[in-house]
Amino acid sequence: MSEPLSDQALDQLFRAARSYNGYTDRPVSEAQLHAIWELMKFGPTSANCLPARIVWCASDDAKRRLAAHAMPANAEKILQAPVTAIIGMDTEFYENLPELFPHTDARSWFAGNDELAKVTAFRNSSLQGGYFILAARALGLDTGPMSGFANDAVDAEFFAGQPSVKSNFIATLGYGDAATIFERSPRPGFDRFNRIA
Repeated sequence: MSEPLSDQALDQLFRAARSYNGYTDRPVSEAQLHAIWELMKFGPTSANCLPARIVWCASDDAKRRLAAHAMPANAEKILQAPVTAIIGMDTEFYENLPELFPHTDARSWFAGNDELAKVTAFRNSSLQGGYFILAARALGLDTGPMSGFANDAVDAEFFAGQPSVKSNFIATLGYGDAATIFERSPRPGFDRFNRIA
């Protein structure tokens, strides 16, 4: 049985963590990108489907190409951040299920059912995007998840030749600059948005 995390850990993952609009000059290494994946891959997905496909835009060229398809304010964030991750989703994730979920013929649940595959890919890649954020925070990094970009253009730019892979959202990554965040927006208490049935 697991024990509750310390208050310090909970602050780092949730209570004191923020979404950043800008970062310090401290670099992010390729080893850190691998470390994020090595944590986030353990987060649960439906039938271990793991539909997320990530492009880590770390080079100046990749960041410029991505920024060209983003709203102006987001483009600035992309260009300034050490790395921006494109969290994509493979709508044909089920082709990997014989390996990833060998207990049963899970591929047959999705093959030929495009709508179910699309919904499942979107839901589970979004979950994996959340795991990405928590993994980055757990490793001492900060993120700035966002939409505000042209999905079709990003797909053509970064997932060319992979017609089943589509972008979900993007997230900047680095060591956050506290001067770039606003006062925290409201987070209502339990009773406002919850009920126990």
